Amino acid sequence: MLMSAADYRESLRRYRPRVFLDGRAVESVADEPLLAPGINAVGVTYDFARRPEHATLMTARQGTSGKTVNRMLHIDETSTDLLYKLEAVRLVCQESGCAQRYLSHDALNALFQATKRADDAHGTEYHDRFLAYLHDVQDRDLTLGVAMTDAKGDRSQRPGAQANPDVYVHITERRADGIVIRGTKAIVTGAPYMHEFLVMPCRTMTAEDAAFAVCCAVPVDAEGVTIVTRRAGRPGEAAAKFSAKYGQATGVVMFDDVFVPWDRVFLAGEHEEGGVLTTSYATHHRHSCIGARAGFGDLLIGAGVLMIESNGLDPDRHGHIRDAMVDLIKIVEGFYACGVAASVYGMKDPAGSIMPDTVFANVGKLLLATQIYDMHKLAHYVSGGLIVALPGPDEDHNPMTEASLAAVLAGRADIPADKRLEVARFMEDLTASGQAGWYSLISLHGGGSPEAMKREIWRNYPLTDRRQLVERLLDRGVLADESGERVSSQPGRCCVTGCQVPEPAGSA
Repeated sequence: MLMSAADYRESLRRYRPRVFLDGRAVESVADEPLLAPGINAVGVTYDFARRPEHATLMTARQGTSGKTVNRMLHIDETSTDLLYKLEAVRLVCQESGCAQRYLSHDALNALFQATKRADDAHGTEYHDRFLAYLHDVQDRDLTLGVAMTDAKGDRSQRPGAQANPDVYVHITERRADGIVIRGTKAIVTGAPYMHEFLVMPCRTMTAEDAAFAVCCAVPVDAEGVTIVTRRAGRPGEAAAKFSAKYGQATGVVMFDDVFVPWDRVFLAGEHEEGGVLTTSYATHHRHSCIGARAGFGDLLIGAGVLMIESNGLDPDRHGHIRDAMVDLIKIVEGFYACGVAASVYGMKDPAGSIMPDTVFANVGKLLLATQIYDMHKLAHYVSGGLIVALPGPDEDHNPMTEASLAAVLAGRADIPADKRLEVARFMEDLTASGQAGWYSLISLHGGGSPEAMKREIWRNYPLTDRRQLVERLLDRGVLADESGERVSSQPGRCCVTGCQVPEPAGSA
């Protein structure tokens, strides 16, 4: 069943989560005005999947069930799946800025891989459990919150060494019918208006941290779950031309001795597979973030064009404006091209699904993370200072000021002043408001910090291949010693006790 946005909103009424917002309890998430932009944004992923013109991107045939499902819940099977997912995320984020639901996709794909690996290593039954859960989620077209980032406490200490163990979610009890978990997830996007949470470890674990290597599915209104949330976007603000309609809440989710039955437990102490789950999710999510921020970049580019026009400038005659716009396009399409490459060069996982290329996914995410502020700067450059200097929208209808402001704040003669002011406020909303800061911060740290991406690039880039290439061109890479044994001429290449060196190509 593919729900509509209206169906999704109505489905939230079947849940009774314990939610606090601005110091008060939320009686009905579906009817809370301060959460409406977030519900609207997730709703885009539902309505777009029902539009015939978007069906190829927004839906997919799930190989394990043969059913047509929302792309945001699909397990990728081919490079085309990865590319379509990337384009689908860009599409929904062009509309909503951040649609959230691609996180569901990324977590499900990582779980598909990690549960299969756990079964192969330990003889567990996690993968079959997960498939049953996956098919149920797909059949009901649910939206899942990713409860991954723990509160962490003292960052210099591992989970098991924390003075307060509840800064990480962990298993406190194992029972015949399930487990009991406790702890805090500090950053959960869309937390109050999810159907369920996928609780996942946020870092690699050691054997001493086994209690913290837990992954399970928890309904948003399970007993013992408390959500403390921010508002979504800038609801009710007249100047918020975009984020009054679309935005995302982030919430702290506290698990206070929450019982989880075994059929919803997908890892329970398998710390090595917990590490696989974390890194796999990071790669899938960074690939998705590329599409999301490209969609946001499309909004900046479009608003920039409208601002230039309403200011009366011609990029063909004003080269500095054209150059700034080209730089903005270069940034957006540059990191998006990495997403395309990560799709094309995707690798099959032993579980049977496909994984985005790690290097390209991390390079693309690193580019957008470190260049999001440049994107804002370029948008500011082509727009002018009016975007933060114009009076508030109430003055547009003040009989004492309306006529005077319309006369002096107009730009091009054929574009009314109110249209110029509207696009200026749109640009302010995206680049110079509190919500703009939110977009910048999730671009920088969402899916891991830039340092995490640099580490993954360094770990996975074929540096040895590149070194051997130059060694070959310098005719100094592989020599024979007195015994005829082929060794490297580069000092430190082999360990003291010797290691197996591959035979050169073409040798007998």
